[in-house]
Order: sequence, then structure tokens, then C-alpha cells
Amino acid sequence: MAEPFARFTSPVIPLPRENVDTDQVVPARYLKVTDKAGLADALFRDWRFTEAGALREPRFVLDLPGMAGRRILLAGDNFGAGSSREHAPWALTAWGIRAILSTGFADIFRANALKNGLLPIVVDAETHRRLFELVAADPELELTVDLEEQAVHLPGDEEISFEVDPFARQMLLAGTDELGYLLAKTTAFETWEVSHPPRVDTLAAR
Repeated sequence: MAEPFARFTSPVIPLPRENVDTDQVVPARYLKVTDKAGLADALFRDWRFTEAGALREPRFVLDLPGMAGRRILLAGDNFGAGSSREHAPWALTAWGIRAILSTGFADIFRANALKNGLLPIVVDAETHRRLFELVAADPELELTVDLEEQAVHLPGDEEISFEVDPFARQMLLAGTDELGYLLAKTTAFETWEVSHPPRVDTLAAR
């Protein structure tokens, strides 16, 4: 169960690199990790740390002053390319990121993100360029992500609408997934079965 997705406001983490693949998000050596919370340090591990475990210089964007606690990642095109691994959204959410804005996402990454409490938001190229310009001009610029309204609100009452699969939106808002959705319907299933006895008793002796 993930935390229910609620409207939130946050400054932005700018990452203009394109074609960031899942092995860059979480290196393959961390794929045996089962503790999602422990994956925060694995996020972009090889871009952030040396083999000895020291922070690289110059610092990767996540490790710059003021970035801790930010919940919105503004990424380059085709984010999440490469192999299918749920560890990528696990690591992103473990670090604290709840929404990513990009002009495009790899299909498998998008599906994994939506199932793990992470909202991928697609914006057009012009909006994408302008967002990077706004953040460059004001690194403390805050955006408000509203999944209920399916909109990103900018300062000055401007908003960016986005589309998301209706069922995935329902799951995110409830803080659950497909299995959790089905389990929540257990009572309804049992009630239906009681009121609809089987036409054939499959346990009866032949």
C-alpha cells in the first residue's frame, strides 16, 4: 500500500538529461533489494557516489543544497527507458519524489510508476522548455500537483492540464494497487456468491 496521493506543492528538481534509463535510475546490482525504503541511497547511485561511497564532485542535482524534500522531478525526454524494473519508481518514491514531468516516458516505466505511487506527467515540448526556463530563473519556484483536478498549478494562477488513465488515477488517490482494489471488494464478492448459488455443485459425488 502506498500513501494516498494528495494535492501537494513543492519546488522542482531539474534534470534535463534525455533518455535516462532504469539502470541509471537504479543500477542492476540493487535489484535484489526488497526494502523499498532502503533504495533512496541507490537512486542515481553511480551519478551521485564514487565506488568508495563518497559524493561525487561536482555534486549531482539531488545532492545540491536545498534539494532534500523536493517532490517534483522535471526530467528530459524519454525518462525511464531500458529494462523493466519496479525498483526505479521504488527508489524515486523512497527518496521523496511523487511526480515527474517530462515530454515522454517509456511505457513500462510509466506503468510501473502508476502502480507504485509515482505520477508521470506528460507535457508538450513548449511547456517543457518553459518550465526549465522558469526553474533556471527561480530555483525556488514551486508547482502544485493536483491529481484530483489533473492539473499542475504554476505561480500566477496558470495551470497545465494533464491526462492519466482513469483507473490508475483512482488507485493513486486511494493509495492502493490492483490487488488492494480487489481485496477491498472481498465482502461484495462474498455477498454476490451467497445470492447467486452455483448452478452445478462441483463438489457433489458423480
